[in-house]
Amino acid sequence: MIAGAAIIGLIGLGCMALMFIGTLVFGGGILPGVMVAGIDVGGMSEREAAAALEAGFTRLTLTDQERTFTVEPAALGIALDPEQTAANALSAGRRDPIAAVFGQVEAAPAVTIDRNALQAGLEMLAEQINIVPVNAGVRLVNGQAEATPPQNGRALDIAGTIAGLDAQGAAALADGVVDLVMIPVAPTVTDATPLLAQAQVLLANSLEVRVFDPITGDQVFWSATPEEWAGWLTSSGAGASGLSLTVADAGVRGFLQRESAVLDVSRYLDLDQAVSAVQQAVAEGNTTADARVYHRDRQHVVQAGETIVSIAWDYGVPYPYVQAANPGLESLTIGQTITIPSPDNFLLFPVVPDKRVEVSISQQRVRVYENGALIHDWPASTGINDSPTWPGIYQVISHEPNAYAGNWNLWMPNFIGVYRPIPGSEFTNGFHGFPTRGGGQILWENSLGTRVTYGCILLSNQNAQWLYNWAEEGVVVEITR
Repeated sequence: MIAGAAIIGLIGLGCMALMFIGTLVFGGGILPGVMVAGIDVGGMSEREAAAALEAGFTRLTLTDQERTFTVEPAALGIALDPEQTAANALSAGRRDPIAAVFGQVEAAPAVTIDRNALQAGLEMLAEQINIVPVNAGVRLVNGQAEATPPQNGRALDIAGTIAGLDAQGAAALADGVVDLVMIPVAPTVTDATPLLAQAQVLLANSLEVRVFDPITGDQVFWSATPEEWAGWLTSSGAGASGLSLTVADAGVRGFLQRESAVLDVSRYLDLDQAVSAVQQAVAEGNTTADARVYHRDRQHVVQAGETIVSIAWDYGVPYPYVQAANPGLESLTIGQTITIPSPDNFLLFPVVPDKRVEVSISQQRVRVYENGALIHDWPASTGINDSPTWPGIYQVISHEPNAYAGNWNLWMPNFIGVYRPIPGSEFTNGFHGFPTRGGGQILWENSLGTRVTYGCILLSNQNAQWLYNWAEEGVVVEITR
């Protein structure tokens, strides 16, 4: 007993001596092996450590034990008190001087946590962290469809992660790592065998995406071979029979991103929209889908003699829209750069890709196309110089059996709205038949082929009625100078 007490006493004296030596070497500073949230503060004074902690506490590591993610502490509502944390580091080293001098000691940071911000921050990160389960699917092997196994997913348990932080307190952040609690997520379809016959039919064909540009009228087909797109096939529990085939987002998205590299910088695909269109097509048993090209705003450098009106006319955008895209623009100077809004601003409805109407102001003609073929070529009348029909790419946006224009006291039969000359206004220019005034007087019956209207496109009553019935909302109307 006496010997044991002596040994314990010697160990205690040794620790005290070690602390004394450490204190002599490092003065009132932090012992060398002390870390806080992954930041080495060993050998520093409290003031130096506080400064280092304030500058270095900019990243936390989140881990689900298999993967790691980095995030700013502020994004999780975590704020550091650097002075108190430096004091914690000093105390931690002196509590375990042997480890602090010959090994490593992790000190708990002094932090405050905004619970609401923590909840919101984890919710923002969940999409990145979650692993989506993979339903049983289908692959093509030597020309034959085979079922593929499902894969489990995992979802971030936000409440569980917060509870873990609460239970451990600041000690949970001593190493700068936050442990994430994950919940297993099972796929909804675990056996795709019943879909093999349907898959075999689908995979007899390439998957084709028709990419069309409603502004230029051009279209191109992007094709994926059966061997390529078979790897995207998966199953869904959303079909009428409780089971159907679709294609996984990642495979389709990667294909579209790769193919869309051919587009110039002024054009792009809405990838979410395009992926959804392909998924819907396959779910309906089709191997062709449509994707639309979009256009960015353009930049124009003002040349000598140009005005807002002349520039807008040349670009085919009503000039009030150019003014709206350049707030505060009152006059132009040579070399000035102004924004020309994208023509997509006038395409308010889903575009109908197989129908198109072209209006020629110079020729006073209306030409109707279906599936790329000209089916009608009619005489027409557009707006007078004081109230012109504006060139541009527009779209059928409304139908009125007999619209009334209060400014001119005109009734316009079979009116098809095409564009609003003023942003936010209900005033609309479009197609119509011969207008009447005062309940009976018919205007412009003998004027087709001459510019006589106040901005609309005049057709004969017979042609206006035919177009009214044929051109649904979404049909593109191109008006050229």
